[in-house]
Amino acid sequence: MRPLNKTRLQKSLREGYMFSPLEDSESCYFFSALVGASKVEKIFRHFAEYFPEEAFLILECYQHGSKQQAAQPATFYSPYLPVEELLQELTPFFPRLIHDGFVGFGIANNRFGLELFYSEDKILTCFTGNHIRYMDLMGHHNIPFEPLLCYPDEFTHDHLSLVALSRESLPGPLGPLNDAELDSQKFCSDLIDLFEMYPVDESLSFFLSKKEQDQIEEVLTRKPAYSAFALEDFGDLMLDWNIFVEECTQGFEGGLWEYCQNLKCRDLIQYVIESVPAPLAEKILNVIEESDHKFFEKLLDRRKGLDLPEEIYFQAKPFWYEGVVACQSVSLRRDLIRSGWYGSTG
Repeated sequence: MRPLNKTRLQKSLREGYMFSPLEDSESCYFFSALVGASKVEKIFRHFAEYFPEEAFLILECYQHGSKQQAAQPATFYSPYLPVEELLQELTPFFPRLIHDGFVGFGIANNRFGLELFYSEDKILTCFTGNHIRYMDLMGHHNIPFEPLLCYPDEFTHDHLSLVALSRESLPGPLGPLNDAELDSQKFCSDLIDLFEMYPVDESLSFFLSKKEQDQIEEVLTRKPAYSAFALEDFGDLMLDWNIFVEECTQGFEGGLWEYCQNLKCRDLIQYVIESVPAPLAEKILNVIEESDHKFFEKLLDRRKGLDLPEEIYFQAKPFWYEGVVACQSVSLRRDLIRSGWYGSTG
């Protein structure tokens, strides 16, 4: 990243961090920090010690294709991986991820309410329920508390890719790499393949604190039909619902059994909504609101309905069983015909 007003930038930018309670998550804090590039990898490795066993990688990057050239970066998540394995595989990529002006990356464990992210604007952010521990981490790396911190995005600046820099300007570890290895589109594509990452719709942006995840675990544990999901990351279930809805928008490829299994995911979410405290229920509803709306808009023949499960564990009327989506695969349409759907009048 290159500032256009160098004099002002040199006087105002300095290392430091600030934090505040996260508005919509009880007992959770949001940190933001400016740190020297040489400290970023050390801080990531230090922060990784706080994860229980597993974490997933977050990657923000710009992909090939004209539609995204001047737009927002695409976001990708990896599956949960053992932390040591994740860091080991990430090691040769750290210098490029840190120094390229068109890449952001992070590590997270939603179930334990932990996330650390280094943005393309070179701002380090963190979500955590233990602010004292993160303050200690900052102190360990000599990053001072600075409530009036000034950020790079407050200045007019250019983002620079590594391939735009002269060889003499490259940080030491990057010197031996060729142009193809320095190209963010290439090394980000390599990361996506290496970690089997999948795209995530950033409009579905949310954070559940550990306390909120614990509340969800408690209500799932109480219901034998859902207890197997109690230790899962509930955020993944909401993402699964969103992915299913997007598939239905483009054209659902599975059969009727697969379709109904995805509807059961929404059943579970509804049970949680009606069982957790009101503030958390409202938060979950806000997260899935857009996906619910999209799904409702795609339903045809709502005068009819699919068979409900034998047992329903919530009070709300399940609109997701009313009708079927318009974009049907051959398998889904065949199964609906065999079940008598098109011969039924409701």
